[in-house]
Amino acid sequence: MKKSELIFSSLLAPLDFLMIILAGISAYYLRFTALAAEIRPVIFSLPFTQYLKILLLISVAWLIIFALAGLYNIKGSRRLIEEIYKVILACSTGLVLIVVLIFIFRELFSSRFIVLAGWLLAIIYISLARVIIRVIQRRLFKFNIGVHKIVMVGNSKTTDILVREFASQNNSGYDVVKRFRDFSLESAQELEKFIKIKKVDEILQSDPNLSKAEVLRLYDFADEHHLIFKYAADLLSTKVLKTEVAEIAGIPIVEVKKTPLEGWGKIYKRIFDIIFSLLFIIIFSPILIVTAILIKLDSTGPVIYKNERVSKNGNFKLLKFRSMLVHYCVGDEYGDKEEALKYEKQLILEKNIKTGPVYKIADDPRLTKFGKFIRRWSIDELLQFFNVLTGDMSLIGPRPHQPREVNEYKRHHKKVLSIKPGVTGLSQISGRSDLSFEDEVKIDSYYIENWSLLFDISILARTPSAIFKKRRVE
Repeated sequence: MKKSELIFSSLLAPLDFLMIILAGISAYYLRFTALAAEIRPVIFSLPFTQYLKILLLISVAWLIIFALAGLYNIKGSRRLIEEIYKVILACSTGLVLIVVLIFIFRELFSSRFIVLAGWLLAIIYISLARVIIRVIQRRLFKFNIGVHKIVMVGNSKTTDILVREFASQNNSGYDVVKRFRDFSLESAQELEKFIKIKKVDEILQSDPNLSKAEVLRLYDFADEHHLIFKYAADLLSTKVLKTEVAEIAGIPIVEVKKTPLEGWGKIYKRIFDIIFSLLFIIIFSPILIVTAILIKLDSTGPVIYKNERVSKNGNFKLLKFRSMLVHYCVGDEYGDKEEALKYEKQLILEKNIKTGPVYKIADDPRLTKFGKFIRRWSIDELLQFFNVLTGDMSLIGPRPHQPREVNEYKRHHKKVLSIKPGVTGLSQISGRSDLSFEDEVKIDSYYIENWSLLFDISILARTPSAIFKKRRVE
């Protein structure tokens, strides 16, 4: 870990302590303001010096809770949303501690306003302080302070993606200073010369197809020259298995869990889907209405296009705003289905830019003028929130595909059908239509095996930036 990361990590505990004290003091003085006293008169006596002593003790207890929650683990790559999530959980646990203490020691103090205001302000102050710390760290990257100098080893698509990601994200904290396609003896000698003149912190193996001899040579090289060794797992061949052990007749029986999205996980995800799909329908309702009107003015035909897709629970009708001229729409209610399907197959042969069972037609001539616009900004997909509400889809999940595409799936592709398809998902925010189908399956498989509600929130938060990001093919 870089020295700057250690310095910032060491500052977190004292900074949190100050923020808790500040939150407590702010809550105290808020309670005694004229406005608060007018709403609810102060009927208790709590001198500030006495309150401050209690506050100091509670702050120390909260720091212990924060430490147990993992908020002081020295980990430079933790996402900000994950950190704030842990702050909220830790502060809420601290609130429970205060409630218990008040119950045991009634004379501690009896102001519920101070307790709740202090809890809420602590979350705000601590989260804000950690955001500021992150911003300072990102600013320092521009001056090459705290940047990890990486040597990439690999000749795979994963390597290309990582190199491109590090190059495009100036505030990622990673700088690829050298890349090797393999790690032969000649490569090892070249790298040994390189690290004598250039600073290197880490070696990242991003190609699972390196030979065993190369991998061992690479690991030994990193060990010998005191470099951090990392590798990117091949998401298709590396199985991230979760197990559950039960005992039957004294014999331990191990069940391999395909996904954490079982039991309560499924319930949490469904509640999450209902709440947010309703919220998004309300938020986007003006856009939905305007889009429907413009589609009607732009071309003849229905506003809504229903297309059959495959889900975990069987086929369903995917709702989208119509973006094509009506006689080109493939569907029973859209005119000559056979003729439309024949033309689509011709376009796939001539203009398909993807490999595998799915297709992507470049410069699709079937699109209306307005259809091109709503396709580019994914406005045509907003109606899928209604699919989420009815339970056919989830907000987050693999991309839904058509029956004819699913019929061409290979055995390992079928894993993406084990959960509901999503309006957005990990593969969508990782490259949208620029990804190959194999990469989509790998990324979606990783999501299925590592699902969590926090993971869903993170993907949802990153979706807008993925929509606005320019693609190689529109």
